[in-house]
Amino acid sequence: MKTEGRIAVFEAINKPFTLRSFPLRPAKQGEVLVRIVMSTICRSDIHSWEGNRPNPCPGVLGHEIVGIVEQIGDGVGPDLRGQTIEVGDRITWTLFFRDGPNYYRDVLDLPQKAFGVRKYGHDSLDRDPPFLGGFADYCYILPGTGILKLPDDISDAEAAPLNCGIATMIAVTEAAEIGMGDCVVIQGLGLLGLFGCAMAKARGARLVIGLDNVPGRLSAAKRFGADKVLDVSAYDDDQLVAEIKAHCQPDGADGIIEVCGHASVIPVGLRCLRIGGRYTLAGLVSPNANVTIDANTIVNRLVTLRGVHNYHPRHLVQALDFVMANRERYPFGEIVDSQFSLDDVDKAFEHAAARAVLRAAVVP
Repeated sequence: MKTEGRIAVFEAINKPFTLRSFPLRPAKQGEVLVRIVMSTICRSDIHSWEGNRPNPCPGVLGHEIVGIVEQIGDGVGPDLRGQTIEVGDRITWTLFFRDGPNYYRDVLDLPQKAFGVRKYGHDSLDRDPPFLGGFADYCYILPGTGILKLPDDISDAEAAPLNCGIATMIAVTEAAEIGMGDCVVIQGLGLLGLFGCAMAKARGARLVIGLDNVPGRLSAAKRFGADKVLDVSAYDDDQLVAEIKAHCQPDGADGIIEVCGHASVIPVGLRCLRIGGRYTLAGLVSPNANVTIDANTIVNRLVTLRGVHNYHPRHLVQALDFVMANRERYPFGEIVDSQFSLDDVDKAFEHAAARAVLRAAVVP
């Protein structure tokens, strides 16, 4: 076992990362030490880096992680499928952890919102251990984390987004109650939106319309199940509503999913829904996402409005199953379309922030 590893330290908002070495210690009771082989840059990492959401500084970002087990502490149980965890296993894990009894987990079955829950890639370097994020050589998996062993034939690029973007979209499409024959509109065609297209089709949607203003994303969505894509920059609000309703006869979309992160799309989205339609919000992860809507629209048109944040551990298992069942149908591995070394993490963030790539990966 090595005695130290590197961390790309998040020192301050919109500042370059600092590559620093920190000592490694043996895994304690209930811990697993993992050598990171790939970590992808989630949009929430960009939000933290740009100062749009709170995150400790100095800290370590990154939570979409694949790693190899290097050391296992005493008392570590099986993974989420009941498989024994062994040194050398390639694994991923839930982006959140919380050890001990908690009302939200034990009574309400909402472990992802438990009091005191912590998240990988959202912690301070002042806490032990400092290795609690993806943009580093190593990560400690702490008690209360759901671990999932990965099949040999899934690539790192296919597996890295499982424990955030893909598992989140399993939760989102479940909350959206997409059913056979539905018309579904997806606002935003980053990784979440692309998987949303594929999952909506898998759940029986007859029509999936993807909305974005980035040409590469619009093109990619057609390969991930979107039946129609619309460049929102080519329409004003009234035109966009009319275009969507023309395709979603007789009265509008059955379900709309927001994963673009812009609250300004909500009023238009509400207008695109049929009476009794469902609107699921998942991209608004930064504070102060304020918007003005006519609440009478929700009441008068019997709209169901839901928010989804994080996911249940079972959604991580279902995310892996979805990818394995559909990887020949959809080019999931192509979503991670660029790789950078840990030394080039600044360049990786610049590309990701500019939306020049779909998903950038950091490979230590």
